[in-house]
Amino acid sequence: MVFLWPTLLWLLLAVPLLVLLYWWLLHRRKKTALTYSSLSLVREAVGPGQHLRRHIPPALFLLALVALLLAAARPLAVITLPSQDQTIMLAMDVSGSMRAADVEPDRITAAQNAAKAFIADLPRHVRVGIVAFAGSAQLAQLPTQSREDLVKAIDSFQLQRGTATGNGIMLSLATIFPDAGIDIAALGGRQAMRPRPIEELGKQQDPAKTFTPVAPGSYNSAAIIMLTDGQRTTGVDPLEAAKWAADRGVRVYTVGVGTVQGETIGFEGWSMRVRLDEETLKAVAARTNAEYFHAATAADLKKVYETLSSRLTVEKKETEISSLLALLGAVLALVAAGLSVWWYGRVM
Repeated sequence: MVFLWPTLLWLLLAVPLLVLLYWWLLHRRKKTALTYSSLSLVREAVGPGQHLRRHIPPALFLLALVALLLAAARPLAVITLPSQDQTIMLAMDVSGSMRAADVEPDRITAAQNAAKAFIADLPRHVRVGIVAFAGSAQLAQLPTQSREDLVKAIDSFQLQRGTATGNGIMLSLATIFPDAGIDIAALGGRQAMRPRPIEELGKQQDPAKTFTPVAPGSYNSAAIIMLTDGQRTTGVDPLEAAKWAADRGVRVYTVGVGTVQGETIGFEGWSMRVRLDEETLKAVAARTNAEYFHAATAADLKKVYETLSSRLTVEKKETEISSLLALLGAVLALVAAGLSVWWYGRVM
């Protein structure tokens, strides 16, 4: 905790002085008290609890004063608050390997169901966009608050060949930052169906605009969730795409679906061996200051999205908490006064 007006903290020195004054008043009252013939009779009449109870209202009033003095110094603290301006991009793998049935009923259906449940649980003010990637990447839905449009986009997925995980990240970034100079046309269509250097995607950037990298994970207004079940076979290198995201402060949370050992599946008369590339997914998440999650079952996938929902809809901010301390001080002062009137018929 830091204070905007730290010099006012010197006023706290008055607190021990008030304690000494209270002790002095009690001591003076004892000297001026009447002399009774038997002190034991007084103790029996007062009772053991009365001696301690008389100190409770002054103690509460003293705590109230401390809270009010701290509030006057205008404290700042890092607290967790609901995010007010948030965009989440779902980059989802729609490659042929997503038809594998090791995740019931199959990978693509489990991913669609989990994504729809994730969207339904988000606060209404959070915008969500959807990118579908296989051999290329396409924007299935612009960021929107309409949950119905998002569900329609998810239900319209068509499985294709290839896995361009890097293209999915880059198209998500291009959607978040339309002026980043990313060649969106190069991310989809036939020209995306080959490994390519990431430098080719920046040809549209305005030379008059200068870009200054920021700390990874420092951009709190948007995040990317990439779900995939295989290795990159085409498109840009996902680690280079992750560097673009890291330089812009965008976190890329990666979700690996299926088994690490891999599985052989058939598709349109041909078979292929699919294996989850956990190393790359972990590296992408680490480079962007995010996290990697593994979902081997549909239940695991649902839990992953529930975890991400709780993390992405809040953010930590340095916020002035003077009002909270002032409220605490007022409540303590009212309680002290109320107890004093209730027990003794007067305010201390």
